Formats: sequence, C-alpha cells, structure tokens
Amino acid sequence: MRTLPVIAVLSLALAGCNILPDAKDQQPRQTSNPSIAPSAAGRQCLAEFGKTGARFTALPDKYYSQSCSALNAVSVASLKGDQSSFALTNLGPVTCPTANRFSAWARYGVDRAARQILGSPLAKIETMGSYACRNIAGSNKRSAHSRAEAIDIAGFVLADGRRISVRNDWNGGTRQEREFLRIVHRSACKRFGTVLGPEYNAAHEDHFHLEKGNGSFCR
Repeated sequence: MRTLPVIAVLSLALAGCNILPDAKDQQPRQTSNPSIAPSAAGRQCLAEFGKTGARFTALPDKYYSQSCSALNAVSVASLKGDQSSFALTNLGPVTCPTANRFSAWARYGVDRAARQILGSPLAKIETMGSYACRNIAGSNKRSAHSRAEAIDIAGFVLADGRRISVRNDWNGGTRQEREFLRIVHRSACKRFGTVLGPEYNAAHEDHFHLEKGNGSFCR
C-alpha cells in the first residue's frame, strides 16, 4: 500500500455548514496506541480501499472529546479514475467506509460525468474539509463531521483547466456545467445516506455535503 505523510493541519473552512468548530475540542485528549491493529472490519475496509488505487495513509484512532472522534480513519492524498488519478484539496481525516464511498462516487459519478458532459477528465476535487468537532447548524446535535463521516465539496477542476464551482455554477454556469453538477449530486445520493446541496438551504449554497449516514436523505 502506498502512503503519504499524515496531514498535520485540518481544514476548518466549513463556512457553508454555518457553524464554527468547538475550539476546546480540537486537540486530541486521548489517542489510541498506533500499534494496535484495526478490527477485522477495519482491515477489510482498508484492503477494499487499497484496491481502488487511492493513495492514502491509515491513521490511529483519535478521541477529541466524548462526542468527537476520528476512528478507523484515513488521510487521502489522491483517488483513481478510469484513466488517471486526481488530487484532493483541504481534506482531513475521514473514516474508511466514508472514503470508500467517496472514491466510488468520484470515479463513477464525477470523473465519468466530466468526460461525458464536459469533454475533459477530472483533475482535482476541491473540498472544504471533513473532520470538525461541531454541531449541525442551528441544533444541539453533533454533525457527522464530528465523527469524520462527512465531506464538503466546493468544486471540481478538469484536466483542461476549467473549474466548476458549486457556488458559481449550480445556477450561473453554462448548460453543460449545470447539468454536470446536478448529475454528480444525484449520483452522490445513490452512495451516501445524506446529501445536501444548494437547493436544501442557504448554508449549503456553496457546497455539497456528503455524509455516510444510514438513511436516504437527498436535497
């Protein structure tokens, strides 16, 4: 398995989710022994993720507070498409099951749509981060971000240099760009339990919120 150094600084640029992380919970208060092997399910997930061609590092479990953690998580440097790999920006720790879904969506839902609709393969996915110890905006309930089970997507960069932005192109892009964003949004709904976008509320006008979840909530 190819690995890269663990990302040291997590992106907290999650403005679209409309709430700041709890500063007191940003430093881990308890970290498991990195030498402890993951569970059988964890090892299986890592093996499956490795088969996708992703470049990543498996991370030790971390508990940031009683309600915030990053367990069975990975640091992902790049994902593999049909023809080439593509980069990721601002992505912090994400659980392995979430990363597996993200990888499949990026390859089959995004890269293929980019080539078919926009005529260019995907080169980069721009994220607004993953783990953040915080609540769902306007509630007292912890966000899936507090468990590293959600990723916020701001835009996509194509191999020909074009940048497709959720904020600017959901309604303001060309017909093909608007179609592309709606197709990748619907594709995400097939793989994630919760998907939120610009038509959900103003807090998500600039990104897609992709959450592992157990249900089927697509807006």
